[in-house]
Formats: sequence, structure tokens, C-alpha cells
Amino acid sequence: MSADVESVLTVIRQAQVYKLPPRTTAKGYRAADWDPQHLWQGRVKIFTIGESCFINLEDGTTGQLFAQCPYVPGTNSVEPVTDSSRYFVVKVVDQTTKQHAFIGLGFQERSDSFDFNVVLQDFERRKRQEAEALKPKPVDSGPKVDFSLKEGETISINIGGKKAGSVGSLVKPEQPATGCLPFLPPPPTVRRTGGAATSLLDTGAAAPQVAPSQPTQASAPAGWTTF
Repeated sequence: MSADVESVLTVIRQAQVYKLPPRTTAKGYRAADWDPQHLWQGRVKIFTIGESCFINLEDGTTGQLFAQCPYVPGTNSVEPVTDSSRYFVVKVVDQTTKQHAFIGLGFQERSDSFDFNVVLQDFERRKRQEAEALKPKPVDSGPKVDFSLKEGETISINIGGKKAGSVGSLVKPEQPATGCLPFLPPPPTVRRTGGAATSLLDTGAAAPQVAPSQPTQASAPAGWTTF
């Protein structure tokens, strides 16, 4: 909808405007405290221009504007009184100076006040739905898949064409060739035979026998005869 197109929501033929006395309590306005003599009488037109809503108080014959209320849902632009369903407190704003004032608005017929209230509630609900539609919606990633194992289930994994866990399935890899010599075994033990050391590394040749040493006899002194 273009911003300069006016859409009329409702027109109520008969309404009265009242002067509000000073507010003495924070509990809300009471119509019983108002002067019963109204200040003005005319029609009420509720309309929208673009995304904005306005309440015009107009002369019932000429349509001349008496006051205008820019209606903003959730604010104090329109408040019901606490002691009657036919009276409201309306915040009117001067279109030139932007100054505002609060006035009392009443309807002689209860059906007129009902229509007034319903139209404003419909506009508020529509604005709320539009705001909800502009919010980003969560991305639906689909149902979650449960990958956990159920009781009694197992997993088989093939490695090199053989099932993991089978005997002999894994072959010990060959040691890479390096320039180092392998570890040598320890040298064989050596045993002694007849007083001569014999190595187990001998190839079978007999080891030379060493004659046992003879005790050396002491030489006899001169003049003695050996028997």
C-alpha cells in the first residue's frame, strides 16, 4: 500500500469530548470525576495511512478537523477509564506544533464504544502479526539421526581386506633397511681341559699339550752324597 493512501477503518457518528480534571491517583482515570457538560460533539473517524493509524475528531456536518490522535499500540495514546466501558482518555497532538493534550472521549451508545475498541484491537493485532512475520525463522535441519549402537549391535571394520580383530590379520611390517649392523650374539663360553684353555670356537684341531712342570730339585751342597 502506498504511504499516501488513506484507508478508513470505521466512522462513528456521535461522540462527545470532555475536559479532564487534574489526575489525583495513579490507578487510572474515572469518568465519574469528569464534568458532565461536554466541550465538543461530533463524529469519530479511524483510518490508516501506510503503516500508521489515526483517530480524527471531525465536525459531523462539515468534516472540519477538531483534533487528531496518532494511535500507537502499547502506548498511552488511548486508555479506557476504570469505571465505564463507554469512555476513554485520548492523547491528541497538534499537527503543526506537535504539542499534545489529554481529553476525555465518550459515546452515548455502548455499541459505538464497542466498535471503537474492536477496530483499535484489530489494528494492534495486525501490527503484531506483521512484526512476527519479519522475525527470522529457525532453519529446520530435519529429524536428528541416532548413530549410537543399540544393545547387541557391533561394528566390523575391514583393514587390508581382512576383518579387524581376527587372528593373524595384521602382518608385522618389514624393518626398513638401514646402514646399521644387526646385534651380534654374545661370545661362547670357554672351558678348561687338563689345565689348558679350550675355546668352543676351535675347528677341531687338538690343542698342544703342555707338560706339567716338574719341581726343581735343590742342588746338593758340596761334600754331600746323594742317596
